[in-house]
Amino acid sequence: MKSFAIVFKALSDIARLRIINLLFHSGELCVCDIEVVMGFTQTKVSRHLAYLRKAGLVDDRKKGLWMLYSIAKPRNEEQQRVLDFLADLLRSDVVARRDAERLASRIRRGCCATYSVVKPGSIPAILELNNN
Repeated sequence: MKSFAIVFKALSDIARLRIINLLFHSGELCVCDIEVVMGFTQTKVSRHLAYLRKAGLVDDRKKGLWMLYSIAKPRNEEQQRVLDFLADLLRSDVVARRDAERLASRIRRGCCATYSVVKPGSIPAILELNNN
């Protein structure tokens, strides 16, 4: 029960829900891309990512000078169900859709550091979905 409380507490903040939404859509992002899409400072984004990481919802990896963040592999079936439900809820949210569209636009223009500099040959999920 304590692990549920930690996860739900991490998800109780609008900024963290918006970050999770961007990661659902992109697969992986650096802080600077999240900053620009959401209009937050680097400090605010990093603080929220740290909170999500401590709750086991976000993983990070270093690639050169970049720190990339993604949705963590669920620790158990219950966490998978929570993430699936959350992804489904966020698909219908106006703010979440706007953020995803803003991210997709940035990626298409080549402004997204993650997909223009760090991972130039890859296609994020948000663009794959829009191409079908």
